[in-house]
Amino acid sequence: MDYYIQLKKANCKNCYKCIRHCPVKSIRFADHQAHIVKDQCILCGECFVVCPQNAKQIKNDVDKAKELIASGKPVYVSVAPSFVANFYGVDIAGMEEALKQLGFAGASETALGATIVKREYEKLLRQEDGKVIISSCCHSVNSLIQKYFPEALPYLAKVVSPMQAHCLKIKEEHPDSYTVFVGPCISKKEEADQYAGLVDCVLTFEELSGWLQKEGISLSPSTGKETMEAGRARLFPTAGGIIRSMIIENTNYDYIAIDGTENCIQALKDIISGKLSHCFIEMSACVGSCIGGPAMNKEQRTPVTDYIAVNRYAKEKDFDISSPASEKLSKPFAYLGHTNPMPGSSAIAEILHKMGKSSPEQELNCGSCGYNTCREKAIAVLQGKADLTMCLPFLKEKAENFSDNIIYNMPSGVIVLNEDLEVQQINRAAKQILNIKHKGDILGAPVVRILNPAIYLEVISGGKNIRDRLTYLAEYSKYIEETIIYDRTYHIIISIFRDVTEEEKARIKKEKVSRQSIEITDKVIEKQMRVVQEIASLLGETTAETKIALTHLKETLNNE
Repeated sequence: MDYYIQLKKANCKNCYKCIRHCPVKSIRFADHQAHIVKDQCILCGECFVVCPQNAKQIKNDVDKAKELIASGKPVYVSVAPSFVANFYGVDIAGMEEALKQLGFAGASETALGATIVKREYEKLLRQEDGKVIISSCCHSVNSLIQKYFPEALPYLAKVVSPMQAHCLKIKEEHPDSYTVFVGPCISKKEEADQYAGLVDCVLTFEELSGWLQKEGISLSPSTGKETMEAGRARLFPTAGGIIRSMIIENTNYDYIAIDGTENCIQALKDIISGKLSHCFIEMSACVGSCIGGPAMNKEQRTPVTDYIAVNRYAKEKDFDISSPASEKLSKPFAYLGHTNPMPGSSAIAEILHKMGKSSPEQELNCGSCGYNTCREKAIAVLQGKADLTMCLPFLKEKAENFSDNIIYNMPSGVIVLNEDLEVQQINRAAKQILNIKHKGDILGAPVVRILNPAIYLEVISGGKNIRDRLTYLAEYSKYIEETIIYDRTYHIIISIFRDVTEEEKARIKKEKVSRQSIEITDKVIEKQMRVVQEIASLLGETTAETKIALTHLKETLNNE
């Protein structure tokens, strides 16, 4: 079966926000994804609400509700009293009208069930046994106690929730019918499954809104003609609403409303420590109680307006409804263990050391990983719920050290400037090239103290980086080959250069030798040309004289 909160894997961005807000840390982080640890989760829905990437979604049971309707049996809806804070200006008559258009047989308010439940609480208070009584309406609070604070189980009122009481009443009045609860809570889905037979399906307000929109059904606004004087239990979804709905007869008790899981946890610790007695404690996992539920329409998270809407819709008197037998309203709460072994101190210390936390002073407890302390994070690593890479200060320090080591040990010189051309970083090679003994002598100072800033201004103003430009540093009698990069995102100029003085001197010497060789060659060629010309000249005169003599001899012989 799919879990009640599901993960959209592609959307998880390693932000750890869900872990930070999970009051019981029931989230495991692995393979760059958040995974809910089901047996540790109390379904408070905080991870769903706070996720900035919408990477989590609530299990949708609309199809299940449609199947119930298609079965042919009548299906009745129990509408949580917080509906007036989710669907502004709509009363129960408008809700029932729309739900009937979807195929339901009828709808009524869960506040009817709340009336039955608060009567059971009043009975417990009349017993005057002095012990603490914790309300059991919120399934997330019940799960919190069952999984993490079993010592408080004796104080948890063994009474069904308003949802269960109402659906029980509906089935008594309409035998062979199905019931569907609609409300702002995710954990009610689990409650319905755990206590089968009372509630056949649970939908959230978001699911109902989507279904109505898909079917093109609009909710009718209230006519304002409602004259019913009853409905005090409609206050249940507000902080302190349960207490306000009750008839307080036992003045020996203190009546306290606590909302928000973190506050509930602290209260449970107080209860377990024996510090409290003669207290009725209304506990709600959500801040503001049910009107702050995770499945309220997200765009309508306005706690003051929501409280006023519920407060105005409630009435002075109780609903006139008969209660089922008390034994039918009794609800057992068993201890629900979960796999969360506590590692030893030596193992925790080893993980802390791997995280770069060798002493208490290095434990920043910044919470960026989602855990309140570095020690909690180390425990989570050992429990398989976290990994070392989730420690952002550790990763930052590791990355900076790695980067610093690379830069500092590079054979090339590196200087980093800000846009005011002030030196922000300089490595060892740069110090050697520029004859700087201590980097503290130049850090924060204008670059003009060591280099001509003109080339850096050229890069900033022109917007073009320079690659492998040969520059002669007259003040250092050195040649450097320099690359300058302007990073507009981080507003820095990076200069990377290497000393090419020896190479450049060798090149100049080679060019000089080449020029000298060429000059000598030219002189030799010129001298040789002169010799050739002289030889040619001499050869020319001799040849002419020989030609004349031979011609003369020929003529003489011919005459003879």
